[in-house]
Order: sequence, then structure tokens, then C-alpha cells
Amino acid sequence: MPASASRLADLQKRVWTGSIPLEIRLAASDCRTYDESEPYLVQCPRLSYLAFLLPRLHAFLSPSLINPDVQPHDAWFSFEDVPLKWHYPLGLLYDLFSGADPVTLDGSGEAGPISPGNTRASPLPWRLEVHYTDYPDDQLIRLDADGRALLDSYINAVKEADYIRNGTARMVMSLGKDDSDNLWRAVQHHDLALFNSINNKLLYPPGMELRHVPMKIYLPNSANPTASDTINEETRAAGHIRVVQSLVPLQLPSKQPQTMGTALNSILPAIFPSRRNPLLAQPVLHGTVVPLAANVEELGKAAAYPDGFLHVAVVMLG
Repeated sequence: MPASASRLADLQKRVWTGSIPLEIRLAASDCRTYDESEPYLVQCPRLSYLAFLLPRLHAFLSPSLINPDVQPHDAWFSFEDVPLKWHYPLGLLYDLFSGADPVTLDGSGEAGPISPGNTRASPLPWRLEVHYTDYPDDQLIRLDADGRALLDSYINAVKEADYIRNGTARMVMSLGKDDSDNLWRAVQHHDLALFNSINNKLLYPPGMELRHVPMKIYLPNSANPTASDTINEETRAAGHIRVVQSLVPLQLPSKQPQTMGTALNSILPAIFPSRRNPLLAQPVLHGTVVPLAANVEELGKAAAYPDGFLHVAVVMLG
């Protein structure tokens, strides 16, 4: 049964209220004091981007920098020596790299009790390092002083998502300058009402029916290799994650609604051999295990990241 508009709105609100406490320290190679610099503590929305923190972080750490002339956009983040891609939303980075156990839901949709297999302590606050030298150019594209690189990356993702949904990017391309500016402003300031005033134009285009749900699936190294993974184990960068993407129709050929289970079984049958039960792995979205029975069209409207995609992390079981 399709979810009501109020239920979808409630789910979206829950997604947008999610946040992660961060403890960010200056890398020792950039710190001029003998002891560590004071950590920068902040509660950051899951849907936000680490790059938004750079101006405030630079101002806080300036007294401790070996080179006071470095610019905020020269910085890059790492977790346990793994460079973090700045164009990935914070919540996705956390789900991929933190090692935190995802939350499981009970039948009512509320967070259920921790199971015996999920007994690790939550790694919060998430402890990151910020660097201002030795930029990993082989793994990260550099940011710029005006923030154009991050904006362009976001807009390109929004266009891609719109094209996947409709078979054309006409809707996003037809947005006026005010709407385009407000969409980015909503992401920067984490303003759900402003975001929906623009995003709903893309989700509910007049006279058009959506075709597919934009979804990207992130596979850890522990997942079975696929034929498309051509990177040798010896040459992979630390923290290498394989991204799988395929068209996900709203309905099955039988006209039944597409679920997370049917989508994953179609795209990754070796990892998700069952459409109903997570036998080898489970899909995680916004830190929560997604039931395989969840309707992907409804998820796409209520639980997508601000770029329009369902960014699903695969967590292997056992």
C-alpha cells in the first residue's frame, strides 16, 4: 500500500534531522605546537558536506598552523589515513567508513533493540583529521576559493538524478536562476522548507510520470568482486569503495511496486540472492538498515539525499 503524503513527509523530516557529532583535529604534520591542537567539535547534519566547515575550521585552527598562509580550501579530511571524498555527503561517508553498526527498525518503523551481533560501541564523536599539506591529488579533486567545485559537483548530480527519473534533464534545466540559487542555499543552510519548495518541482513534474529511482550502491572491499571491478587489490587506494549504478524502474514487469529487495536482487544477485531476506548483506541508508520490502519510489521521494540519489551502503553480514 502506498505511503500517505503525511508519512512520507514524516520520513523526510526524520532524515533531515539526522546529525553526527564530529571531533576534528589538525594533522600533526601541519601543527606547529609540540602537543596536539585543541579539537574542533561540531554537530553536523548528515545531509551536509564536510567542505562547508572549512572556513570556520580554518579560523579555529589558524593559531596552530605551521604555515599560516594556507587557505581554507587547501584542506582535506581523512579518517584512519583514508582521504574522504568531499563531494560525498557526510552521512554517506560515516556509513561507509566509521565502522558504526547501522540501526535496525522494528515492525513499527522505530529503532529496535541492539541485536547480539551488533554490540560494538558507537564510534561517536566521529574523529577526523584535517590536513593542509600533502594533498592526495590521485584520490581527490582540489577545492577552490569560491566554492565552485563543490557547487558544480552538486548541480551535476542533481541533473543526473533528474535525467534518471524522467529520461530527460529538462525539469532541472528549466529552473530559473532564483530557484537554482535557492536549491543550493537550502543545502548550505540545511533548510528543508526551502529545499522542498524547489525539489518538489523535480519530483512532481506536471504532465510527466517518473520512470526510475536514482540510486547508487556502495560496495565494501569485503563484498565479492564483480567483473566490472578492474582495480587490482595491490593498487587500490586505502578505503577503496566500488560504486554500482543501474536503472531502477518504479515497477516490476508484473506491475508490482519495486522494492529495495527486488532492486538489489536484480543488480547484485550474488550479494542479495533473496528478494525478501538479507542473507549475506544488508542495505544501509542514513545509518539505518533498509527493510528489503521498502518501496523504492517512496524512498526516492522521502529519503533521498539532497542531490536526488539514494546513496545505499552495503554492509556484509557475518
